[in-house]
Amino acid sequence: MAGFIEEFYYGNIEPQARGINHNKNVQKAMQILSKNEDILTERLSDEEKKLFIEYVDAWGEVNGTSDLDSFIVGFRLGASFAYDVFASSEAPFYDYLKEK
Repeated sequence: MAGFIEEFYYGNIEPQARGINHNKNVQKAMQILSKNEDILTERLSDEEKKLFIEYVDAWGEVNGTSDLDSFIVGFRLGASFAYDVFASSEAPFYDYLKEK
């Protein structure tokens, strides 16, 4: 089996390929979004629909960029944890069983 980095490089690891795990709060929020989108698109004029779609698209762009930022920051935080674990043995106390 190839290593993690190689699998990630070839696209065999897709962190975004996820579904909702029976989360009632998220399912309820998605139902509200869907219902209200249907209501709004029925009631809005053509010009208002265009503005609404532009708003939704812009919000999607902002949300996607925010998700990317959170992914990068989280990945760096995890890497910092791993680096600290393997690269440093510093701690406030010392081990009596190890020689100084």
